[in-house]
Amino acid sequence: MSDKANILIIEDEEAIRTGLIDVLIFHGFSTDFAADGNSGLDKALTGKFDLILLDVMLPGMDGFAICEAIRKEDREQPIIMLTAKTADEDIIQGLQLGADDYVAKPFSIAQLILRIQAVLRRSGLTQEADHIIELGSTKKNNYIQIDTRNLSAIKDNNDIHFTRREMDILLYLSNNTDRPVPRDELLNKIWGYAKNLDIETRTVDIHVAKLRRKMENDPSNPCHLVTIRGAGYRLMVD
Repeated sequence: MSDKANILIIEDEEAIRTGLIDVLIFHGFSTDFAADGNSGLDKALTGKFDLILLDVMLPGMDGFAICEAIRKEDREQPIIMLTAKTADEDIIQGLQLGADDYVAKPFSIAQLILRIQAVLRRSGLTQEADHIIELGSTKKNNYIQIDTRNLSAIKDNNDIHFTRREMDILLYLSNNTDRPVPRDELLNKIWGYAKNLDIETRTVDIHVAKLRRKMENDPSNPCHLVTIRGAGYRLMVD
């Protein structure tokens, strides 16, 4: 088996697609590609890829729909969305649908490679975990039991499903409940970004918002995953 990471590029603009293939091969990756949404989804669901680079605006099927379809089949597949749509609502939509990160066009090659390496540098927290996280209490009607191995939880007798990245965040916070965890620390430990790396991203904030919508009775007033102003995020286990 090759030890090269295999990356699927779903991009309809030939010049960008060819450039990405050349750059990724130069940096030691193996690649495959699709030039439209329908064939891209087919390859994503039938092939085995360490990472998918997914353009948003595609013929046939857009990147948002592809990301959603992939997540229904595979909650662990790493996905980076490439988008010329940089409005907050577009970025938020992509991350809410399960993308691990996004890169706005036009992008520098150096930044793209850093993002790819960061997403591929999996923390391994979930794979090593073998326990249940319990939050809240039945008396307060906010009890939730999280199964870290199966990326799932039970809340009010309903099943909740998490992505691998969401579970990595919960596991890291559950191992550091004695203190607030700064946003930059989560970027470093969960996404693998180097400390003090000057990359602007709302990835942490959006993933935390997604977790709150799944876990909290009132996401606007969370009791499990709270923000400590000026310090970071904290998982309340008591």
